[in-house]
Amino acid sequence: MTSYVTQFGSLDSYEKGGIEIINDDPKHFVFSNIFEVANGARPYEKVAVAKNTKYVVEAVRTEGTSGWRTCAHDEFVTVLDGEVKVELVKLDTPAVPADKEGSVAVAGEPTGQAMGHLILRRGHQGLLPANSAYRFVAERPGVLIQQTIQGDDTIERWAEICLS
Repeated sequence: MTSYVTQFGSLDSYEKGGIEIINDDPKHFVFSNIFEVANGARPYEKVAVAKNTKYVVEAVRTEGTSGWRTCAHDEFVTVLDGEVKVELVKLDTPAVPADKEGSVAVAGEPTGQAMGHLILRRGHQGLLPANSAYRFVAERPGVLIQQTIQGDDTIERWAEICLS
């Protein structure tokens, strides 16, 4: 029997992968490496690495403390490398209109009831509830992906990050 070893990537150790096209045109496919994208990003930049209509998955380099963000819809984060503390505040009043898509910055400190925090490590997923404020705190560099709707925070670098 063939033996396989699962190897998890990280900012410190990843291999650039690729795709093998079988009976199709390569221009119909793209591929990018989340760790490579996060390694080349500034802390808390949200770089789109997958897109389906208006929905995106963003690669985020976690390092230090982010600014406060909010969103009119739920978002999800999954940690791929490192440890991230997510601080949450239920805002007294929504900071964005209900039809605003994607996350936006909260000016200053958020006003509302503290909801507590999440400690997320590799493989852990957390919910960022609609109309709450959140910020990330990471003592060491790491990587998370954020599932959201494309908005003002989303950075598109397809030509730079994708193999096609």
